[in-house]
Amino acid sequence: LKANQNFMDLQNQLEGTENRINVARDRYNEAVNTYDIFTTKFPGKILAGLFGFEEMPRYKSAPGSENAPKVEF
Repeated sequence: LKANQNFMDLQNQLEGTENRINVARDRYNEAVNTYDIFTTKFPGKILAGLFGFEEMPRYKSAPGSENAPKVEF
């Protein structure tokens, strides 16, 4: 019975970790979008060109990462 509860706790922790990763990725991409908009529109484009700021890459996960790894107990 205790093992089942520990396994349920582990599943909840993994789910929470996945959610935190999603939130962090979304916040990063929002910040990159704001930065890119500023550096591609006037007058930010002039300043970005003068100081060498370039477009930042958005976060993209590796191919195949949408599949969860198999875990056996």
